[in-house]
Amino acid sequence: MSKIVSWARKKSPWIMHVPAGGCNACDIEVLAALTPRFDVERFGIVQKGSPRHADILLVTGPVTAAIKDRLKRIYELTPKPVCVIAVGSCAVSGDVFAEGYAFAGPLDKVIPVDVYIPGCPPRPQAIIDGVVKALAKLSSSNSKNTKSNDEKKEEAQVTT
Repeated sequence: MSKIVSWARKKSPWIMHVPAGGCNACDIEVLAALTPRFDVERFGIVQKGSPRHADILLVTGPVTAAIKDRLKRIYELTPKPVCVIAVGSCAVSGDVFAEGYAFAGPLDKVIPVDVYIPGCPPRPQAIIDGVVKALAKLSSSNSKNTKSNDEKKEEAQVTT
């Protein structure tokens, strides 16, 4: 059953866009990536409005004190394994908001981040590339979890 689930996640990833704030330029680029011009549906990517249905979280904007606990809650509600993508310089490092009074730190200080997409704002092609890299990471983590004990022992012997 787990092989079917991992195959389905790889072939049809469901993403949830989590706007944490900022100037909203990254939000516009994420929405542009979801339009027919870039056609992410050819990869099976569908945007969902609930973290309970998402495989990938796309987080844009700086992490502020107001959104910090909500981000943790959204991450906890998302079924595991989940990939988190930090989209834009604000989510990666805080950028111009890093010196602000409400800045709570970069995204990776709040929840674990798997893929970083720098840029202010990043282009839709970069966002699509980041999602594809997250899919590769998601499928590799699923393959590690579905291996039998004998396969894990063989892998350990090969790497040592």
